[in-house]
Amino acid sequence: MGIMAVLMLPLLLLGISGLLFIYQEVSRLWSKSAVQNKVVVITDAISGLGKECARVFHTGGARLVLCGKSWERLQSLYDALTSVADPSKTFTPKLVLLDLSDISCVQDVAKEVLDCYGCVDILINNASVKVKGPAHKISLELDKKIMDANYFGPITLTKVLLPNMISRRTGQIVLVNNIQGKFGVPFRTAYAASKHAVLGFFDCLRAEVEEYDVVVSTVSPTFIRSSHVYPQQGNWEASICKFFFRKLAYGAHPVEVAEEVMRTVRRKKQEVFVANPVPKAAVFIRTFFPEFFFAVVACGVKEKLNVPEEG
Repeated sequence: MGIMAVLMLPLLLLGISGLLFIYQEVSRLWSKSAVQNKVVVITDAISGLGKECARVFHTGGARLVLCGKSWERLQSLYDALTSVADPSKTFTPKLVLLDLSDISCVQDVAKEVLDCYGCVDILINNASVKVKGPAHKISLELDKKIMDANYFGPITLTKVLLPNMISRRTGQIVLVNNIQGKFGVPFRTAYAASKHAVLGFFDCLRAEVEEYDVVVSTVSPTFIRSSHVYPQQGNWEASICKFFFRKLAYGAHPVEVAEEVMRTVRRKKQEVFVANPVPKAAVFIRTFFPEFFFAVVACGVKEKLNVPEEG
C-alpha cells in the first residue's frame, strides 16, 4: 500500500500541474476574447500601472487609446508595445496628449477619440496625483489641483464618453482608485478626500447606468510599488500602529494590479480590493469599530518621526 502511494504521488502532482496549465490557458484566451477589437481608453498610460495595463490589453487585441502628459514617454510606450507585438493579431495604439488636471482640454480629447473610433467600449480611469503633508501646510491651491486631477478630471472624461455608451447600451468604466477611498491616512488629507469623492461618484453612477447595461467597476489597491521589493523587517510588530502602517505600505506591483484590471473587465466585477489582509481588515474595523481604528491611526501620528517616508 505504501509503495502504491509513493508511485501515485508523482502522477497526482502531474495531473494537478496539467489542470493548472489548462486553467491558465483558458483564462488567457478568455481574457483575450473579452477585449479583442474593443476600443479601450487608458489614462496616464505612461505610469507604471498604465504601461502594464497597455501591455495586457494590447496583447489581448484591444484598440488602444493611450493618454498621457508627455509625448516622448507615450512614443516610448508605443515603440515598446509594437516592437514585441504580432501585427496580424494587434492594433496600432492611438496616442493622445492629455493632462486630466487641465479640465478645459478633457472634453476636446474625448471628442477626438469618439471622432476617431466612433465609440469607446472600455474606459480605464487610471490617472492620479499624490501629495503628502500636514493639512495646515497644504495650500488650497494644491488641494484644488489634487481634486482636479483625481476627481474632476476622471468624472469629466466619463461624462463626455458616457452618453455614447448609454445610447449603444454597452460599455464598461473602470476606476483605478485607492484603498484610501475607504478610509483616510494621516498627512494625506487632500489625496484621501479626492479618493473618497471619486469613489462616491462612481458608486452612485453604477446604480444609475445599470439599466443601460453599462458596467462601472472600481479597483482599489493600496500603494502601487515600482518593483517586487518589500520593506525590510524590523521591530515593527512591537507596536500595533507601526504594524498597521507597515502592512498598509506594502502595496501591490503594477503587473499584479494590471492583471486584476483585466480580470475585472472580463468578469464585469463591481468592486475589487488589491491588498493584503491588513488593509482589508482596516476597512472592516473602520466600519464596525471606528473608535479603535481612530485610536490606532492617532497612535501612528504620534510616532510619525519613527516611520520612514514613502519612496
